[in-house]
Amino acid sequence: MKTQPPAHDAVDAIADQWAAVRPDLDTLPMAVFGRIYRLAAAMRGKVDKAYAPYGMALGEFDVLATLRRSGEPYTLSPRELTATLMITTGGMTGRLDKLEKAGLLTRSPDPNDRRGLRVTLTERGRELVDQAVGAGLERQREALEPALTQEEAEQLAGLLRKLLATTAA
Repeated sequence: MKTQPPAHDAVDAIADQWAAVRPDLDTLPMAVFGRIYRLAAAMRGKVDKAYAPYGMALGEFDVLATLRRSGEPYTLSPRELTATLMITTGGMTGRLDKLEKAGLLTRSPDPNDRRGLRVTLTERGRELVDQAVGAGLERQREALEPALTQEEAEQLAGLLRKLLATTAA
């Protein structure tokens, strides 16, 4: 049996407060995005805890996972990584420094571009990210299963995909 949502939550309370002082406002968007923001923050903490035993936080995991998903030889340029992860080049450099120092990736000159670099996942990095991805997915599954059926989770994923497609640019 799936858990029932509370009749009234903190986001409802915020919408109610706005309704009291500005009854002219439609707060439905706030109800949707307020819950998305709160859910993202809560899950970030849970997933970070899942990655901690592997010596990484979500940011480092994202770099390793992006390299792993790229397929053999698990190599991308820093620019490709930055574009995929939507972070600044400075933030990427810091992550790459940390992961290289830990022996989870290497940086080497790009044979096709004298000014470029290639970032490659090491065998140790591949093994570690393969373990960490399972731990992160387990935390996500633990959050989904008591609340949503498989069908509801699939429906929610589809609705969020639709919303994201119209808002992300």
